[in-house]
Amino acid sequence: MNNNTSAETGKPRSLNWRAFGDAALIIIVLVAVKQFFLLYTIKYAGPISTFTAMAFATWRLRAAGMSWAELGFRKPDNILKTLLLSGGVFAAIVLAGAVGSEIAELFFDRAYVADRFGDLKGDVPMFAVWLVLIWTHGSFFEEMLFRAFIINRFESFLGGEMWATALSVALAAVFFGYRHAYYQGPFGFVVTGVIGLMLGIIYVWFGKNNLWPQILAHGYMNTISFTMRFLGLRA
Repeated sequence: MNNNTSAETGKPRSLNWRAFGDAALIIIVLVAVKQFFLLYTIKYAGPISTFTAMAFATWRLRAAGMSWAELGFRKPDNILKTLLLSGGVFAAIVLAGAVGSEIAELFFDRAYVADRFGDLKGDVPMFAVWLVLIWTHGSFFEEMLFRAFIINRFESFLGGEMWATALSVALAAVFFGYRHAYYQGPFGFVVTGVIGLMLGIIYVWFGKNNLWPQILAHGYMNTISFTMRFLGLRA
């Protein structure tokens, strides 16, 4: 039976507008809260919006009788396997970033707002603050929101068929790229969009029931990046 067809009537199911409203709400919160706080701080506007969106997403899941565990944020069945998978996902992120950079260079100049993170070189307290933020909002919350929540809710809205899953992954990737454009420019939009696409494909490939490899790999990448800034090896 087609997933878009009612078993009782054989007629096409109506779109799940509640699921669409959930996904749209989270996107609106992410954009609106970040834009508001950008008036006051470029450093923390992103984390503030992500924390806020997590609260709204948790509320919407509970309202739908669901939990984060159903979307893949649950205790892994095999910790060693999960760690090994996270290494593979990390390699996939590196590959996606390289491919995204090659594509972006065809159209845009590299752009980066160094003041987004301030001068981290040798600043131990600030480095510690950012490590906490990149492992909470950057690794856990971005994977939970951009992969698990947005993909699942858009997929539910569209009916759950393969084309709906593919479109949902693509939409989440585009918004993930947009999410980083305010400080990375069009170049960063493309690169992070390709990375988001890769992470979305991996999430679906893993059966949408284990977010840990993506969370850990995301954390590895961010930790390496910020450690390089702390050591003065990159801007």
